[in-house]
Amino acid sequence: MTKLEYTFKSDILFKTLFVKNQGLLKQLIADLLRIDVKSITDFVVTNPEIPPDIIGNKVCRLDINMLIDNIVVDIELQVYNENNYPERTLYYWAREYSLALEEGEDYSKLPQVIVISIMHFKLFECPEYYSDFFVLEKTRHTQLTDKLRLMYFELPKFTNKISKNNNLDTWLSLFKAETKEELDQIAKMGVHVMEKTVREYYKVTAEQELRNRERMLFDASNIEASRMNQARREGEAIGEKRGEKRGEKRGEKLANKKWQGVVEEKDALIKELQAKLNNQ
Repeated sequence: MTKLEYTFKSDILFKTLFVKNQGLLKQLIADLLRIDVKSITDFVVTNPEIPPDIIGNKVCRLDINMLIDNIVVDIELQVYNENNYPERTLYYWAREYSLALEEGEDYSKLPQVIVISIMHFKLFECPEYYSDFFVLEKTRHTQLTDKLRLMYFELPKFTNKISKNNNLDTWLSLFKAETKEELDQIAKMGVHVMEKTVREYYKVTAEQELRNRERMLFDASNIEASRMNQARREGEAIGEKRGEKRGEKRGEKLANKKWQGVVEEKDALIKELQAKLNNQ
């Protein structure tokens, strides 16, 4: 088995390949949404560029955002579980939804926003690899609105065998592939879109452009990590100083309190002695 230098776990490969080949992207999205690709009349990638890798001192996200027949679709590739992914996807949805309405426009013009996540880890405690979330009433399960939809594909749970009659399964197998033999098997199935995807994969991974972008992203990640570590060290130092000052103030308060107690005790003792003398 020959290990792939780049797999579809690489978000920079993912965005580079599918933005360059938007016909393949259109077919992928259609299969993930389980709709006929021919039913899509308008398809626009709204963030095709790969911007500078550091934006506001943070590494940029490499999602692909599309407008499909007035539906906003955002597709994310996630490798690591950082234990906040549902909240992150809800934030991504909220960001797209809030930006979809021009100032002064009626709320009825807000589009449906779908966030699709392809994950290389298990997220939910269930055997199904596919989860589709909407906003539903708790007991009646009545849908509040179709504007929010969050779709999750958990690749570690996917065990289906690839079939030339099931594009979705084949796409997911492609995203799970780790070896050249697995990719070649998919290419030899006789499905045109898969043949082209694998062919374009080899073409993109042979280009210097991808390696340059990967190196820039790696450097940007190191810079971000370094800055975060520096910020953490500075924060810890500030915290220690604040802790010392708080300790000093607390010590002063305790000392003053104890001294006040001594004074009060002394005053009480003096009053007691004076009373005894007066009684004599």
